[in-house]
Amino acid sequence: MPIHQTLHRVSTKIKKFISNQQQRRVLGSQTQNPCNPLYTNTLEKLATVYKSKEKQKDFRHHPHHLLNLWSPFKLKTQSVSVALLMGLLGMVYQGKKQLPSPPTPSETSETGSLEDSPEFSSRFKLKDGRYLAYRERGVPKDKAKFKIIIVHGLGSSKEMNFLAPQELIDELGIYFLLFDRAGYGESDADPKHSVKSEAFDIQELADHLQIGSKFYVIGVSMGSYSIWSCLKYIPDRLAGVSFVVPVVNYWWRSLPDRVIKDDYRKKLVRWSMWFANHAPGLLHWWVNQKWLPSTSVLERNPVFFNDRDIDVLKTISGFPMLTQDKLRERSVFDTLRRDFMLAFGKWEFDPLDLRNPYPQNESTVHIWQGLEDKVVPVQLQRFVSGKLPWIRYHEVPDGGHLIVHYDGICEAILRSLLLGEEQVSFRPNTAKIIP
Repeated sequence: MPIHQTLHRVSTKIKKFISNQQQRRVLGSQTQNPCNPLYTNTLEKLATVYKSKEKQKDFRHHPHHLLNLWSPFKLKTQSVSVALLMGLLGMVYQGKKQLPSPPTPSETSETGSLEDSPEFSSRFKLKDGRYLAYRERGVPKDKAKFKIIIVHGLGSSKEMNFLAPQELIDELGIYFLLFDRAGYGESDADPKHSVKSEAFDIQELADHLQIGSKFYVIGVSMGSYSIWSCLKYIPDRLAGVSFVVPVVNYWWRSLPDRVIKDDYRKKLVRWSMWFANHAPGLLHWWVNQKWLPSTSVLERNPVFFNDRDIDVLKTISGFPMLTQDKLRERSVFDTLRRDFMLAFGKWEFDPLDLRNPYPQNESTVHIWQGLEDKVVPVQLQRFVSGKLPWIRYHEVPDGGHLIVHYDGICEAILRSLLLGEEQVSFRPNTAKIIP
């Protein structure tokens, strides 16, 4: 059969399938859920059809049939782009409360803290010539008892929200340092960006600001891979570590198939990686089409967020980097794509092989996880903390992926990290998954 007839038939069948899916959606069916295993299986079949057909020699001579094939394809592939740019953007939100800026010597006692002024953020030049932007919060570093570097997640920035109570900041004397990771915000992209380079950017930032030989680190969501890098490459610089809803790379060597074989997210991540690596231009085109769901629709989607997350979304602003205006900027899109590929790509090490950085119990490493997190499944965190028993594992019983925005959670994170305090309510009810 001629190639154009074959493509036409494939296109017709796909259109018919999508039409049926749209009718089911009107009736309230959930079968088009992008996280449904059946849904992702269909996407896999469609991509396989495309890859096999594009190898045909005559394919390029029938552009009108190519359009017929890809036009219905976009409804399916939006699940990839949405999963890529939504499911892991839990920390994008800019909350209404921000960490206070440290007062400068020029301020009088009446002026209090500085107002947030992102346009005046500081930058410094790294050894490789790139510029890294940062913001300082909390008490002045020369008066601080605890100095903490907070690492933002996918799509966020140094302006991210961390709801630390002012009373606690003053009581404990906490200085916070936030920065734009490579390619984000006001920081330059790194052409040699790697998991390893994340740790050395953090170390160079700490040395530039002279915050001391040791400092605490907190990594949120996708920012967790930077923290794993610190544990691997600069463990002697870390005074203590906290992961908050950290992503787990499905291709860590020590992660057994029995833990992830039934996790539909692995398949979504695999196909997202394929498109991000082999068809970035096409993926950029997809996320700029009119059929991309609005952020207001996605923010109410129970596929990504549990009930408490959705309540949080009613009180804070949405996804600033997911607007179509932002995604049209190729530099923004490329930063998100490369960050995603680093987090889920091949690492130079396996975190599950790491040794306890505090063998004499001089400090601690923590993982904070929501029991109802729909972005990073709780089973993975339980396995990781079971594999690395020196990690103190905390579980928020009704928590989703946005626990950092829940009242009292940031205070609990700080008290456990800095003071060793533990709340019974955050102890997991189920035993860890023992490797």
